[in-house]
Amino acid sequence: MTTTSPEREVLTWELNGVACRELAQQVADDAFIPDIILGIARGGLIPAGALAYALDCKLMISLNVEFYTGVGETLSEPVMLPSLLESSGLTDQRVLVVDDVADTGKTLKLVNDFCQEQGRVAEVRNAVLYKKPHTITIPDYTWRTTDKWINFPWSVQGPIVAVQR
Repeated sequence: MTTTSPEREVLTWELNGVACRELAQQVADDAFIPDIILGIARGGLIPAGALAYALDCKLMISLNVEFYTGVGETLSEPVMLPSLLESSGLTDQRVLVVDDVADTGKTLKLVNDFCQEQGRVAEVRNAVLYKKPHTITIPDYTWRTTDKWINFPWSVQGPIVAVQR
């Protein structure tokens, strides 16, 4: 169940399952059949995996994009981290880009532009669990819209081990 407070929306693991299934149903109802599901790491990987199962899409890839540095803190622009993705693998493919939230929309725009720049991508669509009202990139599929900070079950607790970099 989603709980809300004045500052936050809380997504539980249980409700995440419902959200991913309902998001996948939107894609299916739209008759979009992705050849590839591209999860934006890290937040988009869990919903991307759930959508891949629900849409029976066996080919899943990911791109690492760094944007958030803390609660409500971001870099000025998202940065795509080094990728092992072979761009030729996107040729003639219908790609569903999945992320947890379209906040500013800059991450989705970066990944959409990357996919389009790779050449002959058949089509790129976006699916997110949450969309913020001020996003510059409107996803094709959205489970919910909120203007609150979202506590996702996979990221609400800090790391178990502090890695020295």
